[in-house]
Amino acid sequence: MSIQDQPADINFFKGHPSFRLLPGKQIAEAAKELLTPDNRDFDDDTENRHPLTYGSDEGALWVRETICHFNNDEAFRIDPSDRARSKPEHLNLNSGASYGVLSILLETTLAHTGYTRQAFVITPTYFLINDCFIDAGFANKTTAIDELGDGRIDLDSLERNLQELEKQHESRDDSKDLELINNPWKASHKKVYRYVLYCIPTFANPSGQTYTLETRRKLIEIARKYDMLILADDVYDMLDYEQNVDEPSQPIKRFVHLDRETNENSESFGNTISNATFSKLIAPGLRFGYHESITSKLVSQLSQGGANTSGGTPSQLNSMIVGIMLKNGSAHRVLANLRTAYRQRARALRQAIITYLPKGTQMEPVRGGYFGWVILPFGYDAKKISQQLKSKYGVILADGSNFEVVGDTRNWGQRCVRISISFLEVQEIEKGVELWGHVCKEFAVENNLH
Repeated sequence: MSIQDQPADINFFKGHPSFRLLPGKQIAEAAKELLTPDNRDFDDDTENRHPLTYGSDEGALWVRETICHFNNDEAFRIDPSDRARSKPEHLNLNSGASYGVLSILLETTLAHTGYTRQAFVITPTYFLINDCFIDAGFANKTTAIDELGDGRIDLDSLERNLQELEKQHESRDDSKDLELINNPWKASHKKVYRYVLYCIPTFANPSGQTYTLETRRKLIEIARKYDMLILADDVYDMLDYEQNVDEPSQPIKRFVHLDRETNENSESFGNTISNATFSKLIAPGLRFGYHESITSKLVSQLSQGGANTSGGTPSQLNSMIVGIMLKNGSAHRVLANLRTAYRQRARALRQAIITYLPKGTQMEPVRGGYFGWVILPFGYDAKKISQQLKSKYGVILADGSNFEVVGDTRNWGQRCVRISISFLEVQEIEKGVELWGHVCKEFAVENNLH
């Protein structure tokens, strides 16, 4: 059992909604609306199909159209003349962000032969993403790239690494490697990238950072130069707590938007893929999300993976339930309720950190997403304090050691802790931080910290 699932009086590790926030009634109503009729207009349409049969490979067209309308016109509010706007052919529906990452890696990289030379992962990172990269053949082929704060990442270090890798491989002939990933029974050939970079660009897990437009544009330039795919986990960007919670927030443009609006080649696969999900916006148990690329080419490749073509889109029923919720407005109300609750918790966390933790503790306000990133003053040991807090009071923290890139660590466990606001109520957050403060005081006395 992972630490996030261990029973505890207060568990700050859990990164999913409180049970009371899960919209069971709204989902049941949408399912009833979808399934009660004997027939639907799209049941015999091969691009959509009956909700209880195998879906089309790309997922139901009407659901993709509904998602595009929500993203273009209600969330991002992209001008009708802007080339950044999403189209249904840019989307491939899938079973959520976690499966989305692995399918992207399996279908667009070739690590075990060396054709895809290296993976880069922004650090600190989502603690379970390492498993996906290892499963896809990137064991010992993953490099951490640091966040620099203020919406920046260490692009200089990234480019130095890329230049060095290019020198190491300049005499290697790997043209035959692609034969291993292309299916001789299919006419189309897969696009395989030389490099891949993983990031959570808005309200990042665990740091809460949001990359600036300048950072995003510069990273796209580097990706184009070195044949690198930017795999962006766009899972938290609509959970904004500073904008009006009564209407959809307007997130910063995604990598895929910026790549699309500046790419002049209509046949391009692009250098970005948006890996998005409704797990954070409605309910994680739905297991429904989507890939988005700048044209139809890359998402079409993803839809043609072996498992997908065998059974069709993996979330046919759930995708249509979400589609109904987007159409009837219940998804908007669910999202507004989540943002209202999380905003209250974010403010309570900020005040509790100021009130109870040692002077000099650092934490930026939680402006969106699930997490606050707390940095204790020098001399404090976040990992030891977390262990003592769990042992004495049954309070579980996620110390920074959980958010390392495997094989390229930064010792985040020394002073850093990730705090989740998604699962605990305000009173639990305040009580948990107060107990954490008690343990910090005891640690300071034991270690002569002043």
